[in-house]
Amino acid sequence: MKQKPDLSFWKLWNLSFGFFGVQIAYSLQNANISGIFATLGADPHSLSFFWVLPPLMGMLVQPIVGSLSDKTWTRFGRRIPYLFVGAAVAVAVMCLLPNAGSFGLSVAAALWFGACALMLLDTSINMAMQPFKMLVGDMVNEQQKGKAYSIQSFLCNAGGLVGFVFPFAFTALGIANTAPEGQVPDSVVYSFYIGAAILIICVIYTVMKVKEWPPKEYVEYNPTPAEETKASWFALLKKAPAAFWQVALVQFFCWAAFLYMWTYTTGTIGDTVWGTTDVKSAGYQDARNWTGIVFGVQTLGAVLWAMVLPQFRNMKLAYSFSLVLGAIGFAMVPFVTNQYVLFLPFLLIGCAWAAMLAMPFALVTNALQGYGHMGTYLGLFNCAICVPQIIAALLGGTVLSLVGSHQYNMMIVAGVSLVIGACCVVFIKEKK
Repeated sequence: MKQKPDLSFWKLWNLSFGFFGVQIAYSLQNANISGIFATLGADPHSLSFFWVLPPLMGMLVQPIVGSLSDKTWTRFGRRIPYLFVGAAVAVAVMCLLPNAGSFGLSVAAALWFGACALMLLDTSINMAMQPFKMLVGDMVNEQQKGKAYSIQSFLCNAGGLVGFVFPFAFTALGIANTAPEGQVPDSVVYSFYIGAAILIICVIYTVMKVKEWPPKEYVEYNPTPAEETKASWFALLKKAPAAFWQVALVQFFCWAAFLYMWTYTTGTIGDTVWGTTDVKSAGYQDARNWTGIVFGVQTLGAVLWAMVLPQFRNMKLAYSFSLVLGAIGFAMVPFVTNQYVLFLPFLLIGCAWAAMLAMPFALVTNALQGYGHMGTYLGLFNCAICVPQIIAALLGGTVLSLVGSHQYNMMIVAGVSLVIGACCVVFIKEKK
């Protein structure tokens, strides 16, 4: 095969620019879903069940998108059709989801409507997200992949930061942060509207600027589609390198921890900082807004720590140490009663997040060199992100009852999970 040519900075930038808009949508979902469903009437012990849907959709969609796009050829490209369709559906659902309580439905019907909208939203976000990773794999040579993924990481974190602060910013501008019982405040509704607009603009930009190689040129630089379609998912998993499964074990405990963070942070901050668990109160809505801010601080911590990670000579040490820092951050959260002091533990949690975004893919893609089927393998590896979240979500209400029904205790559970994940890093056999 021919060596892939070097790409200019702006060509690398264009490959991933749409990721900025996708990540805004993903951040709005992560920071506000628990608050939205609590406002609609969900009980804290059942709140985690709604979080089954996002990882379940990710587990189903990303391998399918990876496998189908490996075999797809259209005049619009190989990966881009899936990217555009996913983004278009996400935009439509983002305009519906925050209005679930405004259609005159009963509490049960509003929760079901919200659940279905959430399922569609995460399906479409995953459909739009996966092609960006594959475009880099398809079109960027080995020497520039680090730079390409760094640009993608920057856009990912920048989009995350914007999405997290939207409700707080709109509230500061005077948009209503409270609403009639069972309805979502305008500060959140408008955040989803603006996020949807930015998402489609960013994706259109990528679609216009990126031209995927036609089939004849593609096979000069990559394995042929014929070679890639011979193996089933089961066969690929059977011959996957040991590191694929060892990293997946670490991922299990890491993503379970963050699922509990996304689910219970709003309730935790409402209880420990604002002193309320009443979802109808202004204090709870302020806590929901502040959840976006501390998640933004976490993202900032991830950006800063991502600059430190390359200084470690041992990747496994960097991975495990980062997870321990995140565990310390989680353990601190229940004891903080000042909203600004919360920045410190979430900066530490950001260290774990930076390692979780970078290290697993570095370890797995290194181990997969020479295996082919990269799109399918990365889609299957996404199950190592989705399965732990599904299990954690299904057990969330039970675990919450076991730790005393105070949502802030779930932060301790998340910290313990990260410590276990850090210990599992030692079992990874790293391919240099």
